[in-house]
Amino acid sequence: MIRLWLGALALNVLLIAPLWWRFGGIAQQWIAWEAWVMLPGMLLMPHRWWRGWLAAIATAWIVLVVAANFGELATHMAFGRPLNLYLDLPLLRSVYHLLVGNVGQLWAICAMATAGLICLALVWWLWRLMMPARRYRLGTLEGKFALGMASLAGVMTLLALYGTHPVAAARAVMAETTRFQAEQIMATHAARKRFTAELAMSPLDTQALPGLADKQVLLTFIESYGVTAIADERYNGDILPTLEEMAERLEARGLHLVTGLVEAPIRGGQSWLAHATTLSGRWIDNQLWYRLMLASEHSTLIDDFKATGQHTLGVMPAISMAWPEGEAYGFDQIVAARDIDYRGPALHWVTMPDQFTLDYMQRNLLGERPTFAQVALISSHAPWTPILPVLDDWDLIGDGHIFAPWEEAGDPPEVVWQDIERIRDHYMWSIDYAVKVTGRWAERVVDEDTLLIALGDHQPAPLITGENASAAVPVHVVSRDPALLAPFLAHGFVPGALPDATQLTAPPRMSEIRHWLREGFGEELGIETATNATANLITKPTTESAMPFEHAVAYALAVTDEE
Repeated sequence: MIRLWLGALALNVLLIAPLWWRFGGIAQQWIAWEAWVMLPGMLLMPHRWWRGWLAAIATAWIVLVVAANFGELATHMAFGRPLNLYLDLPLLRSVYHLLVGNVGQLWAICAMATAGLICLALVWWLWRLMMPARRYRLGTLEGKFALGMASLAGVMTLLALYGTHPVAAARAVMAETTRFQAEQIMATHAARKRFTAELAMSPLDTQALPGLADKQVLLTFIESYGVTAIADERYNGDILPTLEEMAERLEARGLHLVTGLVEAPIRGGQSWLAHATTLSGRWIDNQLWYRLMLASEHSTLIDDFKATGQHTLGVMPAISMAWPEGEAYGFDQIVAARDIDYRGPALHWVTMPDQFTLDYMQRNLLGERPTFAQVALISSHAPWTPILPVLDDWDLIGDGHIFAPWEEAGDPPEVVWQDIERIRDHYMWSIDYAVKVTGRWAERVVDEDTLLIALGDHQPAPLITGENASAAVPVHVVSRDPALLAPFLAHGFVPGALPDATQLTAPPRMSEIRHWLREGFGEELGIETATNATANLITKPTTESAMPFEHAVAYALAVTDEE
C-alpha cells in the first residue's frame, strides 16, 4: 500500500505543481483527483495485452497535460494570456531564438537539451508508475483499498466536471485542462474560418493618401513602451521628467507634439503582431491571423504609401535571419541587422542601440525622396541590460565603436533577473533611454514635410505591469506642420507629451491608426476640413490642453485602481 500512497502523491504533485506556480501557492488547489483514480486503477488492472496500451495512453495524457499547464504558466508570465495550443506551438522556435539572443547559442542548446532530457525522464518514470510489476487483487485488503480510492476519486472527478466541488481545494486537473484546450481549439478553428472569410469578402483596398504626398512619414515602434511606464508610480519617476523635457525641447524648435493612447493587441511580446495590426488596420492578436493576413490579398499602409508615391522602407535591427514576412508586406527596401554597418558591440539580445539605429537611418536611408518608413527600436527589449546614456553629440556615433565601453557595463541578465525590483528598475531605465533618444531624434529629423508617429508596440509582461493592467500604449505624433496632426486631435489626442487620462478607460484600438490616416489624408478636402476645425487646439501652449505634470500622481492612481 505504500507504493500506492507514494505513487499517487507524487503524481498528484506533478499535476498540481504548475497551478501552484501559476496562482502563487498551495492554499487554493492541492488535490488532482485523476492521480487518485489512475494509479489505483492501473494497480488493479489484470495483465492483459491491452494493459500496455492503457498505460501508454495514460502516460501520454499526463505528459501533455503537465506540458500544457507549464505552457499556460509561461504564456501568462510572458504575454498575460492563457495558452492556446492551436496558436502557440509555432512560438517554440521563437523561444529558442530568444534564448540564443540572451545567453548565446551554446547555453540555449544546453537549456533546450536539458528540457528534452527532463521530458524523457518524466515519460520513463510515468511508464514505470503506470506499469507496476505486481498488481493488486480485489480479494486482498490492498486491492479493496485501491478500489475504494479509485471509486471515490472517480465520483469526485465526475462531480468536478459538472461544477460541483465538495472539496474546495480539489480539481479534476487533467479533465479540465483537456476540456479547456479542446474548447479553445474548436473555437479558434471556427474563428479562423470567419477571419479567412472576412479577409476574402471585405478586404481593405489600397487607398492613396494625397494629403501626405511628398511627405516623409516615420512610423517608429518603441519596444515594451506601455502606459504603465507613464502611469504607474513605480516607473514614472524618470519618464515623466523626460516627457516634459521632450515637449519643451520640441516646442522650442517650432515642432508640434500631440499624444494619445491606443490599445495594443498583445502584451509582453510578439511585437510583429502590433506592427501587423497598425499596418493592416485589422486586429491581429495571434500568429495564425498574422499568417492569414499576409497570405491574403489584404492591403496595408505600405500599399497605401506606395500608391501615394512614397518609397517604402522597413528598418528592423532585431531581424538577424531570413524574414519572408517582410517580403510579403512588399516593402521597397528592407534593412535588417545584417544590412546595417554597425561595428559596435552586441548588447545581449539587442543587436545595436536605438541611438545608432536612428542615426544610421537618418544618415543613410532618408534622402531627398518622400519616404514611408517603419522602424522597430529594440533597446527597451528584455533583458533591459545594459543601460546606455544618450549621447548629446550625434556626430560621435559613427559606425558604433563608441558604444564598446557599454558591452560589459552593468550586471548581466542572469544577475539582474534574480531580483524582481532590479528587473523593474532596469525596465524603467531602458524605457527612459528609448523615449529620450526618440525625442532627441525628432528634433533632428522632423520638419514641415515630416510626420513622426512614435508609439509603444505593447505593454511589458505582467511581471512588470501587474495582473489585469491596461493594454494601452502611448502614441506621440510630431510635425512642424500642425495640419498633419489634425486627424489625431480629432480622435482624442491632446497637445503635449502626456495623453488625456480619460482615454485610459477605453482607448481606441491600434488598428484604428491606419483608418485615421486614410480618413484624414485620403482626400484633400478631408485634410482642409480637419485642419480648420483643430488648428486652434494645436497652436495653444501645451500646458493648457495636456495633462499637467503635477497631476501625474492622480493619473498613476487611475492605473493602480484598474490593476
